Amino acid sequence: MIMPIDLRILILTIGIAAAAYMLGMLLWSIARPDQRTWPPQAAKTGIKLRVWTITTAIFAAAFLLGVMDWNSFGWPASLRWGVGLPLVILGNIAVWWGVNKIGYAATSGEASGLKTDGLYAWSRNPQYVADITILIGWGILAASVWALPVLAFGFAVLLIAPFAEEPWLEERYGTSYREYRSKVRRYF
Repeated sequence: MIMPIDLRILILTIGIAAAAYMLGMLLWSIARPDQRTWPPQAAKTGIKLRVWTITTAIFAAAFLLGVMDWNSFGWPASLRWGVGLPLVILGNIAVWWGVNKIGYAATSGEASGLKTDGLYAWSRNPQYVADITILIGWGILAASVWALPVLAFGFAVLLIAPFAEEPWLEERYGTSYREYRSKVRRYF
């Protein structure tokens, strides 16, 4: 007799697999910058689609699991809605501002010029900080045991990504990037 797979297990597996794949890409790129997979050697449509698909899978899995297992931690509504929701909103404002600022192509690994103004004057990676803020906010708002592993893996991916990108940025922008890096923190 074939047992049906619990939908939560399927979504959890997809979310963790997507994050593990991205984490592997990043770790490979850190260990072997001459053979890096992120940022890609050439930002073609396939790699852009792959990166956005993986990123979407991580966030979608965390969202769906959070909804399906809403407040399994039993946290008070004042904490969840008073802290979690504002973090999700602020993170989204910042991340979409960043996408608009640097462009869709640059978020997928294409060189588009060194950005040092706006939020980039305070953080070299404001989009990663914003994505982390969204994940933390969603984790608090959903208060879900099932979403927690995907959120943790997503958090790890976002913390490690700058270490894969920084050598690429230095290759592309040289002295300008080194000067910028000496003045602005990696995260915040």
